[in-house]
Amino acid sequence: MTNVEHPSAKPTTNISEGKAANTTARRAAIAGGVGTLIEYYDFAVYGFLAVVIAPLFFPSTSPGVSILATLAVFGVAYVARPLGGIFFGRLGDRRGRRSALVITVVCMGIACGVLGLLPTHSSVGFLAPILLVIIRLAQGFSAGGEIGGAATYIAESAPPNRRGFFGSFTPIGSTLGFAVAAAVVGLVALGTTDEQMSSWGWRIPFLLALPLAAVCLRVRLKLEDTPEFEEMAEKNQVAESPLSDVVKKNPYSVLRVIGIAIAMNGSGYIGLTYFSVYLINDLGFSKDSVYWTSAISIALACATFPLSGMLTDRFGRKPVLLTGYLAYIVIALPAFMILGSTASIVVVGVVYFVYMVLNGMVQVPAFPLFTELFPRSVRYTGVSLGFNIGTIAAGGTAPYVAAQLVESTGNSMSPAYWVMGVCAIGVGTVLTIRETGNSSLPV
Repeated sequence: MTNVEHPSAKPTTNISEGKAANTTARRAAIAGGVGTLIEYYDFAVYGFLAVVIAPLFFPSTSPGVSILATLAVFGVAYVARPLGGIFFGRLGDRRGRRSALVITVVCMGIACGVLGLLPTHSSVGFLAPILLVIIRLAQGFSAGGEIGGAATYIAESAPPNRRGFFGSFTPIGSTLGFAVAAAVVGLVALGTTDEQMSSWGWRIPFLLALPLAAVCLRVRLKLEDTPEFEEMAEKNQVAESPLSDVVKKNPYSVLRVIGIAIAMNGSGYIGLTYFSVYLINDLGFSKDSVYWTSAISIALACATFPLSGMLTDRFGRKPVLLTGYLAYIVIALPAFMILGSTASIVVVGVVYFVYMVLNGMVQVPAFPLFTELFPRSVRYTGVSLGFNIGTIAAGGTAPYVAAQLVESTGNSMSPAYWVMGVCAIGVGTVLTIRETGNSSLPV
C-alpha cells in the first residue's frame, strides 16, 4: 500500500519550528533585556543622585557650579564607552556574544558597588572627585560593550519578521534601568531625612548593584551562543581584526549608526537624566516626588515599546523612526513650556510619559536596524562603535549641555532647541538608509 503523506504534516513541522524559534528568541530577549536593565540601572543611579552627591564631591558656594561639575563627570563616563565598545566588540566577534555579555555585567556591577563605597571631599579632599571620575570611566567602559552586544544577541536569535518586537527588549531594558534607578532612589529618599541621605543614604542604590549583577550573571551564564556566531566559527569566518574590517569595509554603516545614535540619545537623555535635575534644581519640585514621577512615567512608557516593535515589523524601520523624530521636533518646545509653567506633579508626569513614549519610537526600530547594517563577522563591533560614538556626541553630553544652555542664556526653554537639532540629524540620517525591515541579517 502506498504511503500518502498527510497534508498537514509539513505545516505542523513549520509550526513546530516557528514555536521553537520564538522560544529561543524570547529567551534571548529576556536575558538581553534583564542584563541591559541592570547595566543601565547601575549607570543611571548617578544621574538621579546628581543633586545629592554634587556638594559631597564638588563643594561650592554656588549650587549651580556643583551641579555642572557633577553632570560633567556623568558625561566623562561616555568617553570610555567607545573603548569599551571596541574591546567587547572584538571579544564578541571573535570569542562569542555570550562571553562578552557575561563580562560586561560583572564589570559594571563591581564598578557601581565600589562607587557606593567612595570617600567624599570632606574625607579625602581633591582625591574624592578623582576617584569618582575613575569609577565612572570604568562604568562607561563596561556600558560600551553592553547594549550593542544585547542588540546583536537578540537580533541573531529572532525570526526576521519579529526582529523589531524582540529587539524592543533591549531599549525596554536600558530605559527600565532608569525607572528602577529612580524608584530605588525614591524609596531611599522616602525612608531618610535630607541629612541622612547626604550622609549615607546615597550609597545604598549604588551598593544594590552588587546583588543585581549577581542575578544577571546567573541568567547569562545559562545562555548558549547565537546560531549565527556558531555557524561563523564553524566555517572559520571569524574576523582577525573586527575594528579594522568594519572601518575599512563598512564606514558608511558606522556613520549612519552614529547619526541615529545622536538623535536617539540626544533626545532621550534629556528625559532620562536632565528632567529630574531641572525639576528639582530649577523648578523646586521635591526630590521624592520627582523620583517617583520619573519611575512611574518611564515604566508606563516602556509598556508601549513592544507596540513600537510590532509597528516596525509591520511597516518598516524608517517610517516609525521618522514619525518619532518629527513628533519630538513638534512637542519639544511645548513640553518645556508646560513643565516651566505648572506646579502640578501630575501634569509633569503626563509630559514625562508622552516624552518617553516618543523615546520608544526612536529607540525600538534603531537597534534592529543597527544590526541589519553589518555582516555578522563585525556586527558586534560595528554596532557598539557607532552607537557609542553617537552617545558621546549627544548622550552623555545632553544633560550638561542642557544645564549649560539654561545657565548661560537664562532661558529654561533652551534645551528644547537641542532636542530639535539632534532629531533633525536623525531625520537626515534615516533618509540615507534603505529599508531593512523583515530582511535576513547580512552574512
